[in-house]
Amino acid sequence: MSPRIVSATSARVLRQLRHDPRTIALVLVVPVVLVTLIKYVFYGSTVFDRIGAPLLGVFPMITMFLVTSITMLRERTTGTLERLMTMPLAKIDLLAGYGAAFALVAAIQAFLTSAVAFWLLDLHVAGARWGVFLLAILNAILGTAFGLFLSAFAQTEFQAVQFLPAFIFPQLLLCGLLTPRSSMARPLEIASYAMPLTYAYDALDRVTRAVYGTWLVIDVVIVVSLSVLALVGGALTLRRRTP
Repeated sequence: MSPRIVSATSARVLRQLRHDPRTIALVLVVPVVLVTLIKYVFYGSTVFDRIGAPLLGVFPMITMFLVTSITMLRERTTGTLERLMTMPLAKIDLLAGYGAAFALVAAIQAFLTSAVAFWLLDLHVAGARWGVFLLAILNAILGTAFGLFLSAFAQTEFQAVQFLPAFIFPQLLLCGLLTPRSSMARPLEIASYAMPLTYAYDALDRVTRAVYGTWLVIDVVIVVSLSVLALVGGALTLRRRTP
């Protein structure tokens, strides 16, 4: 992997994002608005304190998945990616560059959302706030990795958007956010263990409740491993052209 190529790719992606105000608003503004809505939907109850911190990771994962899948699809359909692949660079360098750029955006997104939740909306957690912040970034990177990977299976932006209800929504229902997985029908509980968001949610939930230990480490390792596998899978979908 070449740091020079990765950094150059990241800089190009960031320049493109800077000139796309709608995408910037989706990434930086929408999660803040959604967290604020959740606060006042359950105003006066303890629900926000229970689900607020996990949502700090869920919302960034969703938005980064959507943005990266569409962005990567545009690179494929406009020929930009094909032209890049004629150059002497490794496919993993290209994917790592995209991943690094969106990871930086994810960090900014997680910081803004966490700052609003903790300091303006008075979100209380038993665990460390910095742990919630780091896991929110990690979850956003997970969404980025799968967005880059699944973009290879879409031909149009509409198809890319369709992956959101097909890939993300079932995970939202089964990850444990709405109801404990142990109370679900047994087939659904078993299915939940095959879904990335389950481990992302579990890690945030454990930090929120200050439940540290082996299971938290396992959740984090699984999330990191799935992110790496998705990036590698995305690299395998790239096709090199002969100039």
